[in-house]
Amino acid sequence: MAFFEPIGACVLALACMAPAQPAESTFQLTSHDTKGRIGTVSLTCGPTGGSHPTRGDACGKLSEVDGKFERLRPEPRACTLEYSPVDVSAVGKWRGEPVTYRTSYANRCVADAESAGVFTF
Repeated sequence: MAFFEPIGACVLALACMAPAQPAESTFQLTSHDTKGRIGTVSLTCGPTGGSHPTRGDACGKLSEVDGKFERLRPEPRACTLEYSPVDVSAVGKWRGEPVTYRTSYANRCVADAESAGVFTF
């Protein structure tokens, strides 16, 4: 019986050294406005990571809509009627499925509100 203990410990140690699994959902998010400002961040969900400033909230909002950007629930916010278009895009995968999303908003405030903060960066 003692013979198998070192083998068992070795097998367990090798299992612990297995490479980390890639994130199941990862995106490159970009925004571009008429003033020439371009922003880009990475967002990883499952596990949460990336350079998005509120990655936990963004992943939570995307989880609520199963990664469907077009279904994000707008957050109530008062925005001006200024027309200063903002183009946004998301390219990546959600739970292994490819995702490409692009849309335009009337201004930065509307983009932040309509995207539930996912494009707030």
